[in-house]
Amino acid sequence: MATGTLVACSAIPLLSAKSDPPTNSLKKGEIQHMVIFDLIHEKGKDAAVKFLNDGRQILSKIPGVRNFEVLDQVSLKNDYTYGFSMFFSGQMAYDSYSKHPAHQAFVEYRWKKEVKRFLEIDFRVHDV
Repeated sequence: MATGTLVACSAIPLLSAKSDPPTNSLKKGEIQHMVIFDLIHEKGKDAAVKFLNDGRQILSKIPGVRNFEVLDQVSLKNDYTYGFSMFFSGQMAYDSYSKHPAHQAFVEYRWKKEVKRFLEIDFRVHDV
């Protein structure tokens, strides 16, 4: 093939506005709330496992929380250890979660005492 020749390849799939999103994808108007963090506990130790399990048990039961996940961070470009991710139907549901007594108690009595550092990120679908 000559240098500089443009080759069309129909075998490469292109993104299409008509493709169906995965069932757990964020829909317009929804919010995905994520926090990545490090614990004061060593990874894999009982205290770390308990914190992650308690987080799942407590936070996932708050009304309005959907698709709650506990995540292990694996990127070499990021040195945080864990993540929590969840979806909300919109700003009102997210605000209600933030003010919920179970969330407030978890933050006060567990998060502030056991999380060494964190980064919180909230996303909405980009309007194109």
